Amino acid sequence: MEKPKDLSVEQSPETEQARDTARKKHCLALIEAALYVAGRPLDINELCQVIGSRSKKRAMTYVEALIEEYKASSKALEILALKNERFVLQVKAEFTPLIKKLVNRPLLSSGPLKTLSYIAYRQPLSQKRVIEVRGQHAYGHIKMLKDMGLIMSERSGRTLALRTTDYFSDYFGLTTDTSIMKKDLKKIFGEALREDLVERQRAESEQSSQKDNSKQA
Repeated sequence: MEKPKDLSVEQSPETEQARDTARKKHCLALIEAALYVAGRPLDINELCQVIGSRSKKRAMTYVEALIEEYKASSKALEILALKNERFVLQVKAEFTPLIKKLVNRPLLSSGPLKTLSYIAYRQPLSQKRVIEVRGQHAYGHIKMLKDMGLIMSERSGRTLALRTTDYFSDYFGLTTDTSIMKKDLKKIFGEALREDLVERQRAESEQSSQKDNSKQA
């Protein structure tokens, strides 16, 4: 006699579909939460860890679905796909000017910001040149900027050449093409660049005066 089937073991297609839908929603929520908490771009490997999967294809499918959800909504936030399979959650460009004044803590104080703007606008340039222009305190600025992942150093002969990183471009919403980037930098670092120019002109004027005085003496 044939044994009756255990209906509790079998799962209907509807049940499996419901479980898949629930899993997808859960993974989308995990990715969204991870991008929000990180406050920086996350690569596909990090997103795989977040959803507990080794499949980059699955993680990519989920994040692409989340990107489309944000595009279809009227939210002030967006998820952008960056190069090297990285993704970032950020405020849409049209809202940035409206909320800029509400940011209580700037990324950098005045000194390091001026050093960063100098490096970004004139990159690649030697660390020696940065110190000559910005002063001995720039050693501390350079270390801080490296620790924050905003700049990197490359060996060029006997000197160290400084340049900005991809994270710098991601954070400020800039292209990695330095020629195009430098045009946009004036909008972001305009005040810092102007102050830096004034300081350098003052320093050059003082050095010129000292030379003239030494000649007269």
